[in-house]
This record gives sequence, structure tokens and C-alpha cells, in this order.
Amino acid sequence: MTKPMRYANEALNSLDEQGIRKFQEKRMLAQLSYCLANSDFYRRRFADLGIDPKDVRTLDDYQALPVIMDKQQERISQQESIDRHRHPFGAHLCCSPRDIGLAATTSGTTGDPTFSYTLARSDLLNLAEGFSYFLSYAGLTRGDRAMFCHSLGIYATSSLLPPIRSAGILPIDVDVRGGAEAILKAARLTFPDALMTTPSLAEHLITRMPETIGIEPKELGLTALFTVGEIAIGIPHIRQKLQDAYGCRVYDWTAPMGQTLAFSCDSEEYFGMHAVTPDLDLYPLDLIDVESREPLEIHDGVIGEAMYTSLSRHAVPVLRYASGDVVQVFTEPCPGCGFRGPRVKVVGRSDDMLIVKGSNVYPGAIKKLVAEFAPAVTGEMRIILDTPPPRVEPPLRIRLEFGSDTREGDLPGLASEIGSRLSSRLHVKPEITWHAPGTLPISMTKTPLFEKNY
Repeated sequence: MTKPMRYANEALNSLDEQGIRKFQEKRMLAQLSYCLANSDFYRRRFADLGIDPKDVRTLDDYQALPVIMDKQQERISQQESIDRHRHPFGAHLCCSPRDIGLAATTSGTTGDPTFSYTLARSDLLNLAEGFSYFLSYAGLTRGDRAMFCHSLGIYATSSLLPPIRSAGILPIDVDVRGGAEAILKAARLTFPDALMTTPSLAEHLITRMPETIGIEPKELGLTALFTVGEIAIGIPHIRQKLQDAYGCRVYDWTAPMGQTLAFSCDSEEYFGMHAVTPDLDLYPLDLIDVESREPLEIHDGVIGEAMYTSLSRHAVPVLRYASGDVVQVFTEPCPGCGFRGPRVKVVGRSDDMLIVKGSNVYPGAIKKLVAEFAPAVTGEMRIILDTPPPRVEPPLRIRLEFGSDTREGDLPGLASEIGSRLSSRLHVKPEITWHAPGTLPISMTKTPLFEKNY
């Protein structure tokens, strides 16, 4: 039976949808006042955009505002604080640098890394409440051990370690840059109760485990597998493969910029990530159209670019931050667990969108469609780009791994079937190059969907 899910803050569970919206509105107005009182950056942005803060009285007023911040503005803010104050936390830092409890950066894959995951000590406490609920929902109890397999140092995932410890869970943190062998040897030594990593690395460890430490994944005896950072768990074939191999439930989760926490329930079917901390951010109920940048009306199944707005943040709060994350939002109660708050599925990144002969397509949509042909394919793929996106001269070139039981003589027919389905559903005609199983390289961090030759 699927375990019911609720909001992490118990006080919110007695409120209806309108009550939660009023709660968020009150917090938004307080956060807005705090930002304008403590940041020259925000005061200038409001003046530059012609916004009179006195005109913002309701959530509707606020969500009608233009984009206030994005990655470019964040980098401008960061450079200003470096030049003026000799710290990298941004001119939108609203507290003293001495109040910061943790500073972590984005990966910098699209440019210079930004200190988006800078949290005051009070912010860490807010995040800890959500994570404590998340881990307990998955069956972990105080004293359990979670093998934490991400890039450590100052990267975003580092911001998760304090809330995990606050929940009474001991993280066994292994830097994935040491490779699969180091991860698996640590697992053999520590007997973790849970594994936290990316889906592609979890898949990779399935094949490496028997040859490296002499056991099958199920023999680890995990209670839960937590994956983040890639479009994968929403693909039934991949989710089932991981659950069968590890013998436990797999939970997809996200906590963008160290704010709203959302994770999937333990239903047999995947119904998206459930946003359980509406007291921390307006995400995912604030969307804009990817092309027009206009606000979108929220309804069940709507797709748009997610906007981030802090509701209770002391260090580097963000206001109407255009994230670049394209998501689908569901507002009806979860068919699996009954959760009545918003749920979200990741579609892709706005800067990953491709335009092929007038058709807009996200690589995640291609990956999901290709996965429908498993086990004839492994699901591993790369989209080859010879020039910078979004425009791609057709045909769209794709590298695919065929399955271990697929015969070479079957590949032309399989390519034709996949091409036909891509053409009918996504209006894209591909040129497929086949590769043997396990030959497309797996990244220890996030496995890319693009092969960039420019």
C-alpha cells in the first residue's frame, strides 16, 4: 500500500489550497521587504525595471512582475560583490557574510560557477525540516547510514550534508571523482542503509559491483535509493531496472537552490516529485512561457519555465528568478499517495531545447521515447551537435546503445521503428548510429545527453 504524503511543516497540513496561498503571500511580502531593505542590487533592479514595490500587495501582483533575476543577473551580482566587498556571495546577499553557515556553488557547466547554494545558519535549519521528513518517509531512522556519492568540495550537493546530519542520518560521503571502485569499496566497508547518487551512476554500479566487490546490488540490503540531477526515474524502464537490481524503492528528488524540496512518493507508478515545503519557495507554482516570457496560468499538466522565489531566506534570497528549468506541473491530488499539493516532472532545460526544421524538442523527451524500446536498447544515448544549439540542421544525429540480446541484423529495422516513432510524436527525423552495450561513457557526476563537437 502506498504511504500517504503530507507537507513537511505540520502546520500547513490543516490549511486548504487558499490558506496555503495566503500563507505564501504573507511570507512573500515579508521577503520582498527584507530584500529591498538589505540589498542595493534589488533596489536597482526594481528601479531599472520600473517597478514600484508599493504596487505589490498580493501574490497575483507579484507573479505579474517581469523576470527580476536569472543566471546572467546572478553572475553580475556576484562580480559586483567580488569587486566591492571581496566576497563571492553576490550583491543580493541580504545578511552579513559572518552569518553564512554554508557556501556551495553550481557546477559551472554553462559558465562561471555561482554561489547559488549559499545558506545562512537559519536557512540550514529550514532545509533540515524538509529533509528530515523526506528521509523518514523513505524509511530511514536515526542512526542509519546513507552513502552519499556526489561531487563534493564546494558543489551544490555539499549543501545537503548538514540537513542529512540534522535528521540523525550519518552520511558516508564518497567523492565520485575517485571512480566506481572507490565508491564500491566504501560500500563494502560501511554497509549503508541508503544510497544517494545520480541515476546513471546507480545504473553503472549495477554492472561494476559483482566484479569489484563480489556481490550483487541487492546484497547491500538498502532501504532506499535516492537519485537526483537527471531525467531518468520518470522513465519506467530505468526506474524498474534500479528497483529490481537494488531491491528497494527509488526516490527521485530535487531541492533547487537549496529551497523547495520535492520528491516522489513510494507508489508503484511514478507521479512526479511532490513539493512538500511550500513555506520555502513559490516553486513550482510560478511558471513563464519559455519563448514569450509571459506568466502562465497554473492548471493541471501545464508546462513552462520554473520561477524561483524565496519565502524565508536570509542569505542570497532570489526574487522571480528565471531558472531555465522547464517543468510540467500537476495540481490534482496524487493518484498514488493522495498528496494534495503540487507535483512536478522535469521536461528539460530551456537552453537545451533544440529546433529541428521548425520543431521544438527537448533531449529528455527523446530519451524517454528511446527508453520505450528497452530491452532492445540500453537507454544510453547521445545527441550529436556540430554547431551550438538551438537550431540543428536535420537529420538529428543520435548515438544509441543496443541491448545485450539484440542481434546486429535487427538494428536496421529497430532504427526504422525508433525513427518512425520520433517522427510521429516529436516531428524529428533521426540518423541513428549504433554502439555496443556499455561503450558510451558514463559520467561520475551527471551523464550528458549531448556530444558537443563545436
